[in-house]
Amino acid sequence: MLYETTIDGLLFSNNKELLQVDVIFNYLHHESYWAQGIPLEVVKDSITGSVCFGVYKDNKQIAYARVITDNATFGYLADVFVLEEYRGEGISKQLMAFIMTYPPCKKFRRMMLATKDAQGLYEKFGFKNLAFPERIMEIKAFENYKKK
Repeated sequence: MLYETTIDGLLFSNNKELLQVDVIFNYLHHESYWAQGIPLEVVKDSITGSVCFGVYKDNKQIAYARVITDNATFGYLADVFVLEEYRGEGISKQLMAFIMTYPPCKKFRRMMLATKDAQGLYEKFGFKNLAFPERIMEIKAFENYKKK
């Protein structure tokens, strides 16, 4: 399902054909705190297995997010970023609004994410701390991307 809109001259789209994998890889691999060192093939696989959202200015990708989902009941928001030179312009809020109005996301029973420092952004869209954190479990393998 193609989902697109233009806001203030920026194209917001879930069209994977528009994604600039080099931009996504460079940000995740070099600049993110959550995926530093991630291999290119893993980034490509993550794109294949997700609903992806890009923001484009003059055909250049300037922001990205993806939702890992069954497209019916659950979504996990991941890899959200806006390139540094475009921060402070409200693009992250516009991107979140775009994602939250994507029809499958509107019907989820649960949507989750993890963030170190952007709680204020996500709270504006209804995200809250876990009501029952003792019910949530994880396997953490952050060392997977580190060079050995």
